[in-house]
Amino acid sequence: MTIKAGERMPSGTLKTMTAEGPKDLSTDEIFKGKKVVLFSVPGAFTPTCSAKHLPGFVEQAAALKAKGVDTIACMAVNDVFVMGAWGKSANAGEKVLMLADGNGDYSRALGLEMDLRAAGLGLRGQRFALIVQDGIVKSALIEAPKDFKVSSAEYVLSQL
Repeated sequence: MTIKAGERMPSGTLKTMTAEGPKDLSTDEIFKGKKVVLFSVPGAFTPTCSAKHLPGFVEQAAALKAKGVDTIACMAVNDVFVMGAWGKSANAGEKVLMLADGNGDYSRALGLEMDLRAAGLGLRGQRFALIVQDGIVKSALIEAPKDFKVSSAEYVLSQL
């Protein structure tokens, strides 16, 4: 089942890269008591993800935070080292928390996995954005295949 507005985010663990190396983050650490925009991309360093999706959130970070967002997080079914390198290359810095869903377990728990094996990309996460308040989904903005509209930073900003 795909996660919907009004539902609680599933429990899970994601990874992020820190100055000390990879670190596990529980979903409680990410969502509890916070307003979070979690957006997901099919893959780090892929064309739309690198040219538009992540850069949009980096550019709009101040505007999103001005609307009360505590954390902007980018998730992909990639390993923590790739997500760390992608965040550095995109100048995400402290603006966007880069989260690795290495095996796709969290994407699957959200009901938002997709099979791209035919394209040689394996199992990935769909492109989406979730606006989450204290662990409860307020808006589930899920893209149609190959679209990039409702999960953009500009669209998310209009929904806050």
